[in-house]
Amino acid sequence: MNLFHIVGARPNFMKVGPVMRALKRCKHVVQTLIHTGQHYDVNLSSVFFQQLGIPAPDMNLAVGSASHAKQTAEVMVRLEPIVADRRPDMVFVYGDVNSTLAAALVCAKLRVRVGHVEAGLRSFDRAMPEELNRLVTDQLADLLFTPSEDADENLRKEGISAEKIFRVGNVMIDSLVRLLPAAQEIEQNGLPERYALVTLHRPSNVDDSATLKRIVELLLEVNHDLEVVFPAHPRTRQRIAEFALATDQLRLLDPLPYIDFLALQARATVVITDSGGIQEETTYLGVPCLTLRENTERPVTVSMGTNILVGRDRDKLRAELSKILSGNAKKGTVPPLWDGLAGERIASVLGKFIAKAQ
Repeated sequence: MNLFHIVGARPNFMKVGPVMRALKRCKHVVQTLIHTGQHYDVNLSSVFFQQLGIPAPDMNLAVGSASHAKQTAEVMVRLEPIVADRRPDMVFVYGDVNSTLAAALVCAKLRVRVGHVEAGLRSFDRAMPEELNRLVTDQLADLLFTPSEDADENLRKEGISAEKIFRVGNVMIDSLVRLLPAAQEIEQNGLPERYALVTLHRPSNVDDSATLKRIVELLLEVNHDLEVVFPAHPRTRQRIAEFALATDQLRLLDPLPYIDFLALQARATVVITDSGGIQEETTYLGVPCLTLRENTERPVTVSMGTNILVGRDRDKLRAELSKILSGNAKKGTVPPLWDGLAGERIASVLGKFIAKAQ
C-alpha cells in the first residue's frame, strides 16, 4: 500500500509521528510525508520534526500564510497534481486545519481513499473555521479514527456508517507519553516555582483589538498573583504590537519547541489557553486548565479532565484561579485509551483494511 500523510501546522506534527512510527512495522505500507507549509516559522515547524523524530518531509508545498480561502485553495492547487500522478492507495489527514480540508477535498475528487486522524470532534460553533474543516473532512473520509466516545456519537448523528468509525484514542497523547521523560529533565531556567502558562492564537481572541486588550488586561491581573509566562504565537505577537498593547509586565517568549513547551506545561500551576490540543495535554498531565473560549470541540477534557471553560469572563477566571491557588483545583481523570498506544491501534486498523482489500 502506498500511503500519503498530509500535515501542515504545528498540531499535526504531534499526531503524525506516532502513526508513522507504528506503520514502520507494516511491511506492506510505503509511507510518503507531505508538508503543505501552512506553518513555516522554524519554531512551529522544522524543530518539531527534529524533536518528534519525524522524518524530513518527502515534499514541502511551501504554501505559507494567507486567508482561509486562499490558503485552502493553494494547498489544493499544489497537492492535486501530486496525488493525480502518484495515485496513493490511501491518504491520512490530521486534525482540523486548512490543509486537512484541502487534502480531503483533493483526494475525494480524485477517488483516493482518505483516513481522518482525530475525527468526530465538534464545538457546534460554525463561526470557527476549524469546525467547518472538521464537518466536511469527516463526510469525505473513508476511515475515521476518533479519540473519544463523544466523537463516535457525533459521527453517528451525522449519518456516518459505524463501519467507518474506529475509536483508537488520542494520538497526540502518544507523543506526550513518549517525550515527557525528556521534558522532565529540562531545567527551570530561572522560572519561579509557581507560574501561569499562557497561549493565545485563535482569531476570535487575537484579531480584534478590543477583545485582545481585555484579555491582556485579564493576564495583567493574573500576573499580580502568579507570574505569567507567555510563549506568543507569531500572529499574536504581531497583533499585540499592531494594537500597541502594554505587555512589558508579562514574560513573553518566542514559540517553543515541543519538548521545551511540554516541560513548561508539566510544571505550571495553571495553564490559560484557547488551544484545543493543550486542553488535552493538561488533562493527561493533571494540570489545571482555564480555557478562554465559550465552547470546546474536546468536551471530554471538561467532563472528565482538568479543563474549565471561562470564556472572557473576568469574574469566572478570578474565581477559578483563586480555587487553584488555594489548593482546590478541579481534579480530573485521564479518558479511556489516552495511553500512548493510539498509533498502534491505527496501524492495526489499517492492517485489517489492507487484508480485507486483498
